[in-house]
Amino acid sequence: MTDDGSASNRRNPIKSSVGNVAGQRRRQQAVTVAKERRELLVRAKRLCRVGTNGSDQDAHVENEMMIDEEQPVLEAQTSKAVEELKSAVQYQGKGAVQKKVTALRELRRLLSKSEFPPIDAALSAGAIPLLVQCLSFGSPDEQLLESAWCLTNIAAGKPEETKSLLPALPLLIAHLGEKSSAPVAEQCAWAIGNVAGEGEELRNVLLSQGALPPLARMIFPDKGSTVRTAAWALSNLIKGPESKAAAQLVRVDGIVEAILRHLKKTDEEIATEIAWIVVYLSALSDIATSMLLKGGILQLLVERLATSNSLQLLIPVLRSLGNFFSVDPKAMLTILIGGQNTEENLINVLAKCLRSEHRVLKKEAAWVLSNIAAGSIEHKRMIHSSEAMPLLLRLLSTSPFDIRKEVAYVLGNLCVESAEGDTRPRIIQEHLVSIVSGGCLRGFIDLVRSPDIEAARLGLQFIELVLRGMPNGEGSKLVEGEEGIDAMERFQFHENEELRVMANSLVDKYFGEDYGIDE
Repeated sequence: MTDDGSASNRRNPIKSSVGNVAGQRRRQQAVTVAKERRELLVRAKRLCRVGTNGSDQDAHVENEMMIDEEQPVLEAQTSKAVEELKSAVQYQGKGAVQKKVTALRELRRLLSKSEFPPIDAALSAGAIPLLVQCLSFGSPDEQLLESAWCLTNIAAGKPEETKSLLPALPLLIAHLGEKSSAPVAEQCAWAIGNVAGEGEELRNVLLSQGALPPLARMIFPDKGSTVRTAAWALSNLIKGPESKAAAQLVRVDGIVEAILRHLKKTDEEIATEIAWIVVYLSALSDIATSMLLKGGILQLLVERLATSNSLQLLIPVLRSLGNFFSVDPKAMLTILIGGQNTEENLINVLAKCLRSEHRVLKKEAAWVLSNIAAGSIEHKRMIHSSEAMPLLLRLLSTSPFDIRKEVAYVLGNLCVESAEGDTRPRIIQEHLVSIVSGGCLRGFIDLVRSPDIEAARLGLQFIELVLRGMPNGEGSKLVEGEEGIDAMERFQFHENEELRVMANSLVDKYFGEDYGIDE
């Protein structure tokens, strides 16, 4: 199997009607979710306030409040601290090591004190070359730890500040190895995670310098804090948009087994970071997807979904499930263990997510259901007969736009059998009648009126199903009654040719000169 990271072979979009178009979005979603993830839950770059050695001697700084007037003072102190470090690095006399550690600790304290650390002051004073020098092999652990800690917080700054770490990257990567102590390796992983979180350019630099293999091996042991930090850094490193990092990660011996093992454990913080790795692997690497499925990851994800109340964990679990179902929905019946009623359990748990007060959970649950609904007729029937249906119908009319669009994919996919290429899908009339009777048509027509091209296309596709598939030709009356003709006529001179042709063709075919003449 080739591993080009392409999702286009997974579900070819059906152009003439609602079908399995959600699958095409899988890779696109993998890229955009990186930004959403960090805005909603955790920053892509994390400031380190308490050290990886477990010391809480400076934990009080987290509670200190900095006000604007204090920032100039903090910057002046930082410039002075860098000068002190410069002097300590040059000093060769008795107590030289302790002098460096003391200077490093003071600089680190200042860089950890504020929500907006005085990074620019540190860089302007020449901190980076000094910190790189203090990272040299053979240095005491305390010195290495303080140096890496300073670099971690500098990397948590603005893009140009993060890029200043380029000279330090080779040593930070080298200290990920087994020869380094666990606290030092973890702190270096944290710094690398911040660099990787900045963007694709720096991720490529890290990959070219060999950061991925030693970082991956750090999640093999059962060392809680180290695994959590390394997994977070890995998820930043592989998150795309290119698939090469994901493909490289899955080739590391033992990585799939480590991922599965950590997902089984009860530590939700570790499971959260591991689940984000799964999100990107399942979105960007065909080989990784296949290996994870063979390892039984679906059951683990469903169990996590059913038992956890952690929003931070549930979101990547839902995203991963959606990715796996978009691979080949028809094959899911054979992959899932039918004797355990895993699918029914999954759909019931997804229904609970649809009831959640958290908007992002509703959206992610609808995303998963849209991929399941694009699969086999068995999957469609399972959703249609579940407790999720009334929730979906209500969400289509009452939810924010992004959730309504995901719900529309679910409902639309339930009404058609999957088709390939340009074949017009066969309508499942029983589902269509039931869903339209549930009052969803108004919601789809509202999508037609939206400025979002994808949503408007989805609305037009569903109108086509109603016009073509409702019994006794009642589709036309239903569409007219919900002011669907007016909604479609707005595309009469629309700049988007596809939507213009689609809307005009529907109006001409079903509401032409002979419409209503027999009444």
